[in-house]
Amino acid sequence: MAQEQAIDALGQFKLTTGLGRLGRVSEFTNSNEMMLLAAVIVVALFVVALRHRALVPGRLQGLAELTYEFVHQMVLDTIGPEGVRFFPFVFTLFAFILLGNVLGLFPYFFAFTSHIAITGALAVFVFLLSTAVGFWYHGIGFLKFFSPPGVPVWLLPLLIPIEIVSYASRPISLSVRLFANMTAGHVMWEVFAGFMLLLVASMGAVGVVASIIPLGLNVALAALEFLVAVLQAYVFAVLTCLYLHDAIHMH
Repeated sequence: MAQEQAIDALGQFKLTTGLGRLGRVSEFTNSNEMMLLAAVIVVALFVVALRHRALVPGRLQGLAELTYEFVHQMVLDTIGPEGVRFFPFVFTLFAFILLGNVLGLFPYFFAFTSHIAITGALAVFVFLLSTAVGFWYHGIGFLKFFSPPGVPVWLLPLLIPIEIVSYASRPISLSVRLFANMTAGHVMWEVFAGFMLLLVASMGAVGVVASIIPLGLNVALAALEFLVAVLQAYVFAVLTCLYLHDAIHMH
């Protein structure tokens, strides 16, 4: 029974395709649909929220301005004044991941950030961008990043490979962190929900009473999942800023 519940819990991450034109199977999956939906919602929210730009903002405009200021200040604090040019990228990344995380909390929606292929692609793009920025600012001198100042020469043959491996592992840690948190949370949520339904189905009225505990846990997990959704988008954006900071300032 526990194995069946685990299989059902993992079924929510299955990619499905629809029928395209002429009845052929389309490669446009539910993950693609959710990514497109997240992008459309982000654009629509900010277009609608900032359409009138009232002096005394309403709730939607206030939320848009608060999000803008939050990410803008994060970029300034983490990267410095030089990071302002990267603000549109960081803001887009934050909003896209946040919407992807939050949409996955609703029934019949798909959490595309729970797939390592998606988070990996985002992480690799961030890694390549920060590396390109490093060479853009410092040229070939960016390679000095792997040789910290003040290190004895005899220690460099050991330290440089370690620094290179650590630098190259950034996209792995960045992608796995987001993927693992979103996947684990959704699996726990699904298992507790299945356990609650199992109690009701197998024990009747007694099961209804007994299901109050897993129901309470599910409500708590829903709140925790929303918090994790926001925090993981923030962590991804902060780490992106830190990588850009390293590329610009080399320390």
